[in-house]
Amino acid sequence: MTTEQIRKAYIDFYIERGHKLIPRALLVPYNDPTTLFTGSGMQPLIPYLLGEAHEGGTRLVNSQTCLRAQDIEEVGDNRHTTFFEMLGNWSLGDYTKTEEIPWLFEFLVGVVGLDPKRLYVTCYLGNDQFNIPKDTESAKLWNDQFAKKGIDAGQIEIGSEAEGYQKGMGGGRIFFYDGSKNWWSRAGNEASTPIGDPAGPDTEVFYDFGTAHDQNVGENCHPNCECGRFIEIANSVFMTYKRTEQGFEPLAKPNVDFGGGLERIAAASIGDPDVFKISLLRPIIGKLEAISGKHYDSHTESMRVIADHLRAATFLAVDGVTPSNKEQGYVMRRLIRRAIRHAFDLGIEQNFMEQVVPVITDLYKDDLPEVAAARDSVIATLMKEEKIFRQTLRKGLQVFERLVLADGQYGTYGPNSKIGVMDGQDLKKALRGEDIFLLYDTYGFPIELSLEEAYRRSDVWLEKEWKKDFDRLMTEQRQRSQTASKGTFKGGLGGQTMQHKKYHTATHLMYQALRDVLGDHVTQRGSNITEERLRFDYSHSEKMTPEQIKQVEDIVNQQIAKDLKVSFEEYPVEVAIKEKGALGQFGDRYGDTVKVYKMIADGAEKPFSFEICGGPHVDHTLQLAEGGKQFKIIKEESSSAGIRRIKAVLE
Repeated sequence: MTTEQIRKAYIDFYIERGHKLIPRALLVPYNDPTTLFTGSGMQPLIPYLLGEAHEGGTRLVNSQTCLRAQDIEEVGDNRHTTFFEMLGNWSLGDYTKTEEIPWLFEFLVGVVGLDPKRLYVTCYLGNDQFNIPKDTESAKLWNDQFAKKGIDAGQIEIGSEAEGYQKGMGGGRIFFYDGSKNWWSRAGNEASTPIGDPAGPDTEVFYDFGTAHDQNVGENCHPNCECGRFIEIANSVFMTYKRTEQGFEPLAKPNVDFGGGLERIAAASIGDPDVFKISLLRPIIGKLEAISGKHYDSHTESMRVIADHLRAATFLAVDGVTPSNKEQGYVMRRLIRRAIRHAFDLGIEQNFMEQVVPVITDLYKDDLPEVAAARDSVIATLMKEEKIFRQTLRKGLQVFERLVLADGQYGTYGPNSKIGVMDGQDLKKALRGEDIFLLYDTYGFPIELSLEEAYRRSDVWLEKEWKKDFDRLMTEQRQRSQTASKGTFKGGLGGQTMQHKKYHTATHLMYQALRDVLGDHVTQRGSNITEERLRFDYSHSEKMTPEQIKQVEDIVNQQIAKDLKVSFEEYPVEVAIKEKGALGQFGDRYGDTVKVYKMIADGAEKPFSFEICGGPHVDHTLQLAEGGKQFKIIKEESSSAGIRRIKAVLE
């Protein structure tokens, strides 16, 4: 089966068993300021697993796109990717492991066609300290499934991962691990489970690719071994308990949370541990081979990095992220720039985004309509970033090379020299201090690329104190900048004219009007204000009707006519958001104290607008109507998947 066929078969399988298909959440979790990206299939479902009712009912299924930026340095081997899809099904107080385990086995073996002799599972060992029993029920359910295929599934108690390297396989197929491996809570193992939280054991499925064990990892192989022979493809969490002050008590309505790595299941289905050979990644590799004239077998790492990073960047663009130097935009920029750097290794020094990105979007256009809809804007976004960075990269690499070769400036070899012999190797140049700062400050060469160049080359090493020297130079630069700018400009935001203030105030009024007309799901996703107009991005999945646009215009003009008083107070950020209910731009990171602007009519008990903002604003809303002007929306359009954009004027 192709990867796309596996995804469809999975969703159909669980729909047939009473599950409701729910849409994927965006890669940027706009309702969770604690994390930059949606990193697992369960993440958007946590409120419902904790007790909230879901509009889809008690049986849910989907395929969730995920991104884990912490894996960026691992990409290049045969199984790590920053971007992946997680197949998921959930029971919210409905069925239990009695149904889940047989269904999972049927899907993997009966539908996907995996060889059951290559499947190994892990279960929870139990914890005497907390009086939590061993999960023998899951083990028996697995044993029954294997027995139906004529397989004797021996059971082995392992304990910790370290003990696994000592005990090895022992002829087993069902392995019991402790809470470090087979216990789920939001904060780790049993002891760290927060009071009041649900938690429980999980059972994991591993596929045996049959590769030789690497004893550098550990003496003996076992399912959780890091040698690459076994790869986890599925995990079912059974939220069975609630932690209390007295210990763990059974939940009245246990939940089931299943997550299966689509790419890994697809790799198992073709019997190859290289996930980059599956149908959602191999065409990208093929395109790279075609435009570079190089082969995957000889340029494996670079092609893997490019394929993964561009797929991740493509979906970030689909979900409304643009390259920047902050938060999600910074990660996106880093992914793109690392891909371009590896393209240099393939000899691709001309624009290649416009050739590769369409291959990626075409792989998903039939199953994810939002990808097809955003295709042109995604390509344009990535091409623009490539154009910006190529000149920087080319110049930076040239300077990097000169720094490595310019050994004469450091004099003779000695204890203070930057040239010497390391571990019996040839003479090397020591850089990550002054050299890295020069590349960054003068040539705009990203710090992480300097470090990667140093790590990947055999003729360079990094000085132990490089970071200290770099930070010192950065501090000195900031101090010079502050001194130079002292007295030249004060006031925070650049736009301080009366027109800026009017449009900024109008934005607040429109934000609340949109929520009144469309619903409380509307969240600000960005804004841009000039002296000529305001632009406002907001979360909403459908085009506004002419009637809705007219309603918003009428509400804003009514509030302007009421001459609302505009004022602000400062609150601790937690008080502003949680206690006072102030709106903010989702994704913003605030300081300890924030300004909250209030727009309220004389004699009114409740303000019309109550929002976190840094200003600037007018004092009374009637100022927006000076000269007989009224608020008018001149354009409402799509900005990206799930994001709409409004442009409005006062005329």
